[in-house]
Amino acid sequence: MASSSSSVALSFLYRNPTKASLLTPKFFTLFSKPTFPSISTSFYSAIPRLGYINFKKINPFHCSNIPIASTNNTQYEFSDGSSEVELRLELGQGDITPKDIYVDANDSSLAIRVQQSGIIRTLMETSTLYEKIKPAETIWYIDEDQLVISLKKQHSELKWPDIVESWESLSTGITQLLTGTSIYLVGESTEINQRIARELAVGLGYTPLSTKELLEGYAKQSMESWVNEEGPDAVAEAESAILESLSCHARAVIATSGGKEGAAGRVNKWRHIFAGFTVWLSLSDATDEESAKEEAKRNMQDSGRGYSNAEVVVKLGGWDPNYSKAVAQAVLSALKRLILADKDLSGKKSLYIRLGCRGDWPDIKPPGWDPSSSPDVSSPSSL
Repeated sequence: MASSSSSVALSFLYRNPTKASLLTPKFFTLFSKPTFPSISTSFYSAIPRLGYINFKKINPFHCSNIPIASTNNTQYEFSDGSSEVELRLELGQGDITPKDIYVDANDSSLAIRVQQSGIIRTLMETSTLYEKIKPAETIWYIDEDQLVISLKKQHSELKWPDIVESWESLSTGITQLLTGTSIYLVGESTEINQRIARELAVGLGYTPLSTKELLEGYAKQSMESWVNEEGPDAVAEAESAILESLSCHARAVIATSGGKEGAAGRVNKWRHIFAGFTVWLSLSDATDEESAKEEAKRNMQDSGRGYSNAEVVVKLGGWDPNYSKAVAQAVLSALKRLILADKDLSGKKSLYIRLGCRGDWPDIKPPGWDPSSSPDVSSPSSL
């Protein structure tokens, strides 16, 4: 497959929730294939030293015996302008001056603290802003009993539904980037693909579709019995026909089949899957960020696996249906970064569909191009 379009992988791991050491799902690093322009970033960037409005690099908490109260205030007012977002937080009662306020802004994180009555209170602290900002252009001031903070966007055209990246803000805000383009979920587990497809469809207001359910409805038998009777190749061919019929659908989340009978696991069955944004949901044995990252990189470079055609890889360290929404959030977060890295991607998907999904993704050829005469792309029959 030609590899000139953006492609990212997101490692997403959680510990087995049935064990004693319960941990909430944890996002790791978002990164691109080595052959693409780097869009490497971390969901959990370290918070730099605190500074005042003049951005003098100081840290008022070092060498200090002032008690710190971690009381994150979730009550705030938020508004989105054309090139910046504004945040207003209540300061509460008492005499607070600018020298008592500490605002620390990184490209994807924000920490706001106030010193009052000998105690430093955390008004807000998040390492997952909805999208990146320009920290050097952050300004703030006191307006009566409110702290007003203005954050300059890195992507001025992107509308922020909220200050933080969450399931609610992502499912609301990403539709402006998807522009109706469907999402295809691929991977070894049909169950995981189906569950995450349903979560995404509910959040986005899209239609959830399952190729397994469509195939079983057509054949009037289970997938397992079909495979036993005719073999996995016959089922994969039938799923390819289903994918062709779905390729012109807009605003759908399509769960493909896993296993040997799944068409998406075959390199030459992606012609119509490329019509949408493609996400590989991949189970992993990795136990830390670095090993998950390396595993995802190896997977994406494995040209012998159909799943490596996916534009996004989400690694899961185990599976529990109770975490479906968290996995769906990880998918939306990765898709947001994918599209922002290549703002023409949605338009290219639309053009690819209008030209008939000829198998020339991502290097779309002019109208009238005959794929059977090109040495660079396999014939339609093999795709």
